[in-house]
Amino acid sequence: MSALSAVRESGLKSWCIGAGAIRNLVWDSLHGHETPTPLTDVDVAYFDASNLSAARDAEIQSRLAAQCPGVPWEVTNQATVHLWYENAFGHAVPPLTSLADAVASWPEYTTAVGLTLLDDDTMDICAPYGLDDLFSMVVRRNPARVSVETYRQRVEQKRYRERWPRATVIA
Repeated sequence: MSALSAVRESGLKSWCIGAGAIRNLVWDSLHGHETPTPLTDVDVAYFDASNLSAARDAEIQSRLAAQCPGVPWEVTNQATVHLWYENAFGHAVPPLTSLADAVASWPEYTTAVGLTLLDDDTMDICAPYGLDDLFSMVVRRNPARVSVETYRQRVEQKRYRERWPRATVIA
């Protein structure tokens, strides 16, 4: 909640915290883990086509780090993904059109989920493929953007079943 509150206070118009931060929280709870799985990052996705500056991501990330110093923030304007994706992953992608479009392109259906804390303290959930995989602890490739090879590398790197033995990984 403190991370969601911090991002809400940043003043971004279209944003969410998503991906592994949400998956880990849900899966840790479903497994009864008393100690949360350490996060490599807390993905803050936002969409602002009017400002494509990488410096803006760094500025927002710096402000969030000052507000919540122990959180490993990773801030990305989803309107810029098409500008760097090919260098990072080897193939070009078309520009995204919205935050929901971005979430729908995330690597696995179980991580294609974003939460936004609204002004009235309710949550908006962006889950273009629903929540079944998240709550059933199923990892399956989202073909919208991720190749089979990249998916297999992610599965090997993430080692889902070591931390969450009830998870099902679909090859």
